[in-house]
Amino acid sequence: MRQAKFAFAFLALSAIGLGAQDAIPLLQQFHQTPDQDGVYYTGPEVTMPKMVSTVIVPYPSGAYGKDTQGMTVMAMVIGADGIPAHIQVVHSHGDSYDQASLDALKQSAFQPGKLGDKPVPVWIDVRVVFHADRSQAVPQVLIAERDLPPPDESKFVDKHHKPLSYTPPYAIHTVDADFVNPFITRPITMVATVTVLVGVDGLPKEVRIRRGLGFGMDEKAVAAVQHYRFLPATKMGKPVEERTDLLVPFVKF
Repeated sequence: MRQAKFAFAFLALSAIGLGAQDAIPLLQQFHQTPDQDGVYYTGPEVTMPKMVSTVIVPYPSGAYGKDTQGMTVMAMVIGADGIPAHIQVVHSHGDSYDQASLDALKQSAFQPGKLGDKPVPVWIDVRVVFHADRSQAVPQVLIAERDLPPPDESKFVDKHHKPLSYTPPYAIHTVDADFVNPFITRPITMVATVTVLVGVDGLPKEVRIRRGLGFGMDEKAVAAVQHYRFLPATKMGKPVEERTDLLVPFVKF
């Protein structure tokens, strides 16, 4: 998984420690920050890149029947110039399918994501679904990892603008659990419940399934939450370790 910087989270938390009068204006100064490579995730201030043109992905020769059915998913950065870079396959359907998907992607054009009015590099995923009947396969943009808006300052102070005696952890960066089978025909619940111990640094320290789905999906839910980032819980304005329960969605197709 890509790793993001969360300087804004600790800025906000530090504000709480300074007192309520300082907390409110500093919380209002939240801005998304890029990762260590200068790349953003979609979120409150960053728009999603859009695919404006692409080509149909050809099926490899000799590919027929159920063995054809599957998908390739690629993670990449769409640069400020709209050009994809740092492409990596995160879900493979086999070398020939992956290569066909990559070739089509290189012929695609994107509108870059923006921070305000400024184009910026943004992480996205692109998937290509292949069908047993060899129906049309085209690249499609997915967003599986995102920054979230910070909690409103009312979550940290009472009506007298004094710090609350306790605040729970708040997720500020989430990752959808791994890609589910796009060919499932019967409706099933695609949400798992996990419990996570959040450290004073906002990092998940211990993740366990509370209500699972089975079929290997529980392990994927745990793996996703291990890449979450949080504002840690506080007691009297100071960060503390605390456990919280989360609903973890899977990537929707």
